[in-house]
Amino acid sequence: MQQIKEFFQNNDQLAQHLGIELLSVSFGEARACMPIQPFHLNGVDTVHGGAIFTLADFVFAAACNSHGQISVAINVAIAFTNAATQGVLYAHAEEVSRSQKLSTYNVQVTDEKENLIASFQGTAYRKKQNLLDLTEKK
Repeated sequence: MQQIKEFFQNNDQLAQHLGIELLSVSFGEARACMPIQPFHLNGVDTVHGGAIFTLADFVFAAACNSHGQISVAINVAIAFTNAATQGVLYAHAEEVSRSQKLSTYNVQVTDEKENLIASFQGTAYRKKQNLLDLTEKK
């Protein structure tokens, strides 16, 4: 599991740029955080929806690839429930179902006080290739 955590932490350039840290990965589950910086804010001084979406999408990717099989998003939806302006945002992805070709996940993004900031649902297509084979090509 450590190899999968390192793969995402080291290879997702956007997550690195936004300061997202992958806290943990286990089978079907992942957690990450993003300390809010001034560059995360939109024109009305709340965290940009794109930054929140990226945090949710990143933890979704880690969770759906946690089984070692390359999985890519085919459908996602997000609902923003509260604004965030400072502190740290946390995302927790949990597997809802997994078959040979598809898997589904729920992601909750919360602030430091555990207020729900966004709810994300994603479906991934499970390819036949092994995720860690990609590290050998780099």
